[in-house]
Amino acid sequence: MSGADSPSRCSPHVLREYALVADGERGALIGPRGDLVWMCAPHWDSGAVFSGLIGGAGHYTITPSGRFVWGGYYEPGTLIWRSRWITESGIVECREALAFPGEPHRAVLLRRIVAVEGDARLTVALAPAAEFGQARLTDVDRDPFGNWTARSGALRLRWGGAGDARPHRDGWNIDLRLRDGCRHDLVLELSDTGLADQPVDPGATWAATETAWQHVAPDLPDTLAPADARHSAVVLRGLTARSGGMVAAATLGLPERARAGRNYDYRYVWIRDQCYAGQALAAAGPTAGPADQFDDLVSFVVARILDDGPDLAPAYTATGARIPDEHRLELPGYPGGAPVVGNRVTGQTQLDAFGEALLLLSAAVARGRADTDVHAAITITADAIAQRWTRPDAGLWELDDRHWAHSRLTCVAGLRQAATRAGTTRSADWIALADAILASTADCRHPSGRWQRAPDDSRVDAGLLLPALRGAVPTTDPRSIATARAVAEELGEEQFVYRFRHDDRPLGDAEGAFLLCGFFMALTAHRHGDSTAAIRWFERNRAACGPPGLFAEEYDIAQRQLRGNLPQAFVHALLLESAAVLTRPPR
Repeated sequence: MSGADSPSRCSPHVLREYALVADGERGALIGPRGDLVWMCAPHWDSGAVFSGLIGGAGHYTITPSGRFVWGGYYEPGTLIWRSRWITESGIVECREALAFPGEPHRAVLLRRIVAVEGDARLTVALAPAAEFGQARLTDVDRDPFGNWTARSGALRLRWGGAGDARPHRDGWNIDLRLRDGCRHDLVLELSDTGLADQPVDPGATWAATETAWQHVAPDLPDTLAPADARHSAVVLRGLTARSGGMVAAATLGLPERARAGRNYDYRYVWIRDQCYAGQALAAAGPTAGPADQFDDLVSFVVARILDDGPDLAPAYTATGARIPDEHRLELPGYPGGAPVVGNRVTGQTQLDAFGEALLLLSAAVARGRADTDVHAAITITADAIAQRWTRPDAGLWELDDRHWAHSRLTCVAGLRQAATRAGTTRSADWIALADAILASTADCRHPSGRWQRAPDDSRVDAGLLLPALRGAVPTTDPRSIATARAVAEELGEEQFVYRFRHDDRPLGDAEGAFLLCGFFMALTAHRHGDSTAAIRWFERNRAACGPPGLFAEEYDIAQRQLRGNLPQAFVHALLLESAAVLTRPPR
């Protein structure tokens, strides 16, 4: 396969057709042609070694020869994906995974080809190119075991099971034939610290990966759509590194709107998203995976608070470092978008993140998972809110600095939960502070009785559904009831929800529906006692995915397409929370 016709140079697929394999430290996207065209290594925020998704060099493709139709599925409770092709001569599958749990400096990509029915003919092409395609292959050789070895930039690689591969300048090609019922293992190792003396044993590594997923996959029988709730929990685990940091998405530069300039790098840990995921696990109860998954999410947030206090950043790398400023890669990008690395969020303050942190830490107290560091972080966060709440901030949607109603109300909710659950001598002070902040939001009461976005912005905002769900005000508060009604009437369309109205254009012309807000609406309807509406909102938004069951940030209702980076962790978190909460009586 030449560079001209390789998947890295062909048009990419629509996002709904990509599957994710992940090990906590990194992830890879695989398309319906068996084209693995996105993977950063060794870490989430490293340069991509396969960047064909955004027009760069680098891909790892296993595809049947001749005509075929595509399908695929995840093995239940895992991020082990099975690409499945019906060919003119039979059925062939490729079982795909990153060895789990992953090691920070070493990735092991497992691909097992199986001739399920009839003989199989496939073409295999491996063309790694680290640093977004800038680092070509060097030091190509064979080791004593017959495996191919090479370097690409700082990465060393070893490819097992490919003894018949034909090397060329950019990688290797294989024409593979399998008889009916036979299988063939390919194992790619990538490391920036050196390879082990012995190559990976595919059988043992597959078995260890299966066992590890069985250990962390939750049992959620008492939820709506248990299989989807479980899958969302597994996706969240796959996006969570050993540090406890959960990246917002596996990708960068996938456009939310074609040519609209909204192309972001989400391979970092947002404090807000981290808290959403932790609260979802807490809501799902003790069967939502092992306690250490919740504990890891909490520990990451606690560490950042103890280190940075009132200077808590909105986002960090998965190792807890500050993230780089934005710059654009010299690549074509995903069609309609631009490949932007880094994120401008690094210079922002997001007040609601402090409130969300208090909600997460309070959940840890309620769950009996709080140590002295958690209690210290609660106090530091409450003090930070007292110091910062009168200042403008960038808010939930990371816009210009204003006195956003959502930010203040989220802090009210967090302070109330901390005062109730932490039970310290400071509780009375925190309640008084919450009351003062709530009173200040009188400048965000719309003449119709609902909440408005900011004192100088009278629009309704779907994000204003969340503080009431978290306890900022009672369920019966007329402002929140009016807000829910306005969101449904002004921002709802076909049981999907837009964030806010940008301008006079139709909602769908400005951006896609926001799936996060659709689940906010499901939870709100449930809280208000309308179980039928709650399930309708839930089911509609649950369906806004492709065959692999992955969600992006936005959904184009007219074209039924995913928009934005993939998979978006906070959507999976709110699906999990909604699936758990909607089976219970409203509080």
